[in-house]
Amino acid sequence: MKALSQQRRHPLAVLALMVLALLLSGGLYAVATTTNEAKAQTQTYTAQDIEEGEKLFIANCSTCHGLEGTGTPSGPSLVGVGAAAVDFQVGTGRMPMQANGPQAEKKPVQFSEEEIQQMAGYVATLGPGPALPEEQYLDVAEGNAANGAKVFLANCAMCHNAAGAGGALTRGKYAPSLMDVSEKHIYEAMQTGPQNMPVFNDANITPEEKRDVITYLKTLEQSPQVGGFGLGSLGPVSEGLFVWTVGLVVIIGFTVWLTSRSA
Repeated sequence: MKALSQQRRHPLAVLALMVLALLLSGGLYAVATTTNEAKAQTQTYTAQDIEEGEKLFIANCSTCHGLEGTGTPSGPSLVGVGAAAVDFQVGTGRMPMQANGPQAEKKPVQFSEEEIQQMAGYVATLGPGPALPEEQYLDVAEGNAANGAKVFLANCAMCHNAAGAGGALTRGKYAPSLMDVSEKHIYEAMQTGPQNMPVFNDANITPEEKRDVITYLKTLEQSPQVGGFGLGSLGPVSEGLFVWTVGLVVIIGFTVWLTSRSA
């Protein structure tokens, strides 16, 4: 009997085996998911596109981001940023940067659409990341502007202003205006979180909600300034400054006129 009791398993042995099995199955699932995502990133690009994209990357981006995109002291790693980040940064002219600064400035685009897509295809092979948005989520006719306003005010207005006019941040940084920005670049900005912006993945803001936000912003672009001069839609700060300046000029002018009359 004593020999049999010594051969019995410890009560925690079964629990340890169950935990080990869960960790193993979870790891295998993660590897499979990552592999599938990586395949999905490269399915829309041909081998020639990726090859040409690598050449463009080495010639224009590797100085800051490294020959293999793993980053340098001058620039972050691009492994896992996905095609969407490249399409946004290069497609808006923010990359390549002209000079180091608080953030990359929007400027004229330096590459053709084909070249941008080739570089995006190459960077997508470095690691799984956000892909280019699907056309169905860029169709503002299918979006809900009212719901987009709710999502925007809850997540974006504190930096970009309720009217999407942008605003100042700290240490020379700023949130840019969202007026006259393409639907694709607005979606990609939410996906990738460029500059100082947080990432709003599909768990935070669903693709349908992103489309609603885009619809709201495009509605703002088309809305007339029913109150007259919009003052950049910057709210009470600009309006108060305008009233204060004009009022002060009127008071000084009236004072000068009274003084001249008395003389």
